[in-house]
Amino acid sequence: MTEEREGTAVVDEAAGTAERAGTEEALSGQQRPRRRGPGPFVLIVAPSLVALIGVSGYLALTGGLSPDQSQGPDPAQTSVANVDASYVPWLRKAADACTVVTPALLAAQIDQLSGWSNDGASLSQQGIAGFTDAQWRTWGRDDNANGRSSPRDTEDAIMALGRQDCSLAEKVTDLRTEGAVSGNLVDLTLAAYTAGTDSVKRAGRVPADARTFLNKVKARLPRYDALVRRTPDQNGGQNAAAVLTPPVSTLTVTSSFGSRTHPLTGVTKLHTGVDFGAPQGAQVSAARDGRIEFAGTTTAYGIRVVIDHGTIGGKRLQTTYSHLSALQVTTGQTVTAGSAVGLVGSTGLSTGPHLHFEVLLDGQYMDPLPWLSTAR
Repeated sequence: MTEEREGTAVVDEAAGTAERAGTEEALSGQQRPRRRGPGPFVLIVAPSLVALIGVSGYLALTGGLSPDQSQGPDPAQTSVANVDASYVPWLRKAADACTVVTPALLAAQIDQLSGWSNDGASLSQQGIAGFTDAQWRTWGRDDNANGRSSPRDTEDAIMALGRQDCSLAEKVTDLRTEGAVSGNLVDLTLAAYTAGTDSVKRAGRVPADARTFLNKVKARLPRYDALVRRTPDQNGGQNAAAVLTPPVSTLTVTSSFGSRTHPLTGVTKLHTGVDFGAPQGAQVSAARDGRIEFAGTTTAYGIRVVIDHGTIGGKRLQTTYSHLSALQVTTGQTVTAGSAVGLVGSTGLSTGPHLHFEVLLDGQYMDPLPWLSTAR
C-alpha cells in the first residue's frame, strides 16, 4: 500500500506540473497550446523515476532488504550464534554422564525447546531447558557454584538436562536389554523425554506422538556437530576389531547382520546381530571378560544374556546372547572370555535352535563378524 500511494503521488504531481506549464504558456499570449501525445521524457524517463522513488520509499520504511530476501534463510547460523563459546565445556561435561547423550544432542534439544533463550512464553517452564519447578527439584543443582541453583542459569540448566536425559537413557537401555522395546537409543531417549518412559514401553518403540519432537531435534544436530566436536582422542579413536572370541564352537552363519524380513513376523527391519546355527543344548560362551548386565527371559529374545565389557577406546562395548535354552550365569556376575553363559535353544521368536549374537558399541548395533577373532 505504501508503494502504491507514493507512486500515485508522483504521477499526480507530474500531471499538475504539466497543467500549470500549459496555462502559463496560454496567458503569455506567445502561442496557443496544441494537443499532442506525450513526449520522450514522459514515455521513457518518468516511469523509471516513479519506480525508483517507490523502491526508495519502501527501503526507507523497512530499513533495507531483510536477510531472508538478500541471502536466503539460514536458521542454523542464527541458532548456533546464540550459543556462547563458554557453554561448550558445560555441554561436554553434561554429556560425560552417559554414552547415549552427546554434547551436540543436548545443544540441539535446547535449541528446539527454547532457541537458547531464557525468555520462554510459559510461566510454568523456566530457562533454556524449560524445567518445571517439580523437575528442577529433581535435576537442578548449583553446578556453576554461584550460590544458587536456578533453571535460568544456563550452566545449571545444561547440567540438569544432561542428568535428566542420561537417566532416561538408562531406563530405555534397560527396557531394550530386556526386549521390551526396540529402536535406536537416542531416539528412544528423546521419545521418553517428550512422551514419557511409560508411553515408550507401551508402544514398544518410539510412540507416534513423540516423532515430531524427535525429528525436529535430530534435524538440528548437524548445525551443532562442529561447535562441540571433540578431538579424536576425546571421541575414543577408531573402533576396535577382532577383540572377541567366538561365542559358539562353530561359526555357521544362518542369518547375517543387516536389513531382512523376519521369518515369523514378516516385518522388514534391521537384523541387529548375526545368527549362528548350532544344535540344541550346544555351549554358549562369553566373548570377552566382563560383567553380566542382564540374564533372564524376554518376550522376543527368549532367554537372553547381556554382558558389559567396559570400554574400548573410550566407548562402551556390550555383547548379547539370545534364544538360549538355559542360563548358566546370573545378573551381576563377573565372567571371563570363554566361560559358560548358557546353552543354545529356540526360545522367544525363533524358528529353530540357534544363537542370536549382537555387538553394541556405545549403544549402537555393529556387525559382529569383524569383531570376532576367527571370523576375519
